[in-house]
Amino acid sequence: MYVLQARNLQSVSHGFFGRRGGVSKGIFASLNCGPGSNDERADVIENRRRVADALSPGAPLLTLYQIHGGNAVTVAAPWNIGEGPQADAMATNVPNIVLGILTADCAPVLFADAEAKVIGAAHAGWKGAISGVTDSTIEAMEALGAKRGRISAAIGPCISQTNYEVGPEFRERFLESDSTFAHFFIHSDTADHFRFDLEGFVAQRLGGAGIASVERLSTCTYAAESDFFSFRRATHRGEKDYGRQISAIVLK
Repeated sequence: MYVLQARNLQSVSHGFFGRRGGVSKGIFASLNCGPGSNDERADVIENRRRVADALSPGAPLLTLYQIHGGNAVTVAAPWNIGEGPQADAMATNVPNIVLGILTADCAPVLFADAEAKVIGAAHAGWKGAISGVTDSTIEAMEALGAKRGRISAAIGPCISQTNYEVGPEFRERFLESDSTFAHFFIHSDTADHFRFDLEGFVAQRLGGAGIASVERLSTCTYAAESDFFSFRRATHRGEKDYGRQISAIVLK
């Protein structure tokens, strides 16, 4: 398996998993954990089992029906694969439940207040990020007893600014929200187009929330084909589908 970890989350079991170490084949090779893909269901289930066992053997692995929004849910008990609520973040204080976020260019964010024994996980694409999905996660953790001054958060592999070209209407939406967001965009080689710093934007949102620490793994999903799935790379190649990597965290 290809797994990255954050220095500021070493007090809890977690991992930003790449695409290696699973059983899926073809364009889904090999650790595709996305039940929403057209991969063989049995392969996805086996891949997810491997991820869960790597963090907490036998523990259930939960993922959401992600909708690129800003809402977070509280997890009190496990659900079956593919039956998660429609949301983009979750928090729990229940031990031995693995919280997983599926991505293929969007930014996964894992959270922990080790003292309160509360964890969280968020899917921060641009829509979720500007809608406040990280703020919602922090608030859900606080409702379970966490203190934001103790919360550490890490931003996992996502598409880098170098590979994230967007049109003028995309940039304008951010500037309408806050004109200072202009510094997250640089001009691209294409006329009237820009390159967007998703990781930097998410990091600023987290930093502005007043949490204890924010770590950026600064690893590009688009560029590292052997390590990560990428929606944008698959789209540029005209592929019909793509795998999803998972980022996960659990309280032992």
